[in-house]
Amino acid sequence: QVQLVESGGGLVEAGGSLRLSCAASGLTFSTYAMGWFRQAPGKEREFVAAISWSGGNTYYADSVKGRFTIARDNAKNTVYLQMNSLKPEDTAVYYCAATLTGLARLDDDYDYWGQGTQVTVSS
Repeated sequence: QVQLVESGGGLVEAGGSLRLSCAASGLTFSTYAMGWFRQAPGKEREFVAAISWSGGNTYYADSVKGRFTIARDNAKNTVYLQMNSLKPEDTAVYYCAATLTGLARLDDDYDYWGQGTQVTVSS
């Protein structure tokens, strides 16, 4: 049974930082590209960042480029999202997801999803 478990969310002031983690089990982690998505209240889920199976390639949404960094540790079956210079508009539930498709930004390309972790940025 595949499980993706996010952690590290919380409440932070604007300009602050958080690091999200997503621990994977039940799959051969090193063969999957991983992505982070987010969903704010009343809005559709949107792509945030993706990383290739090796970690050698990354892809970011324009809204987070230069502020967020995605990374992975295949020895620990974990993917991370370092979020710096947070803004109130970054407030959302953040989800990690796994795909065999490669660097993908569409929901439909992802095979497995976590349950999400809440990030709230106060102004």
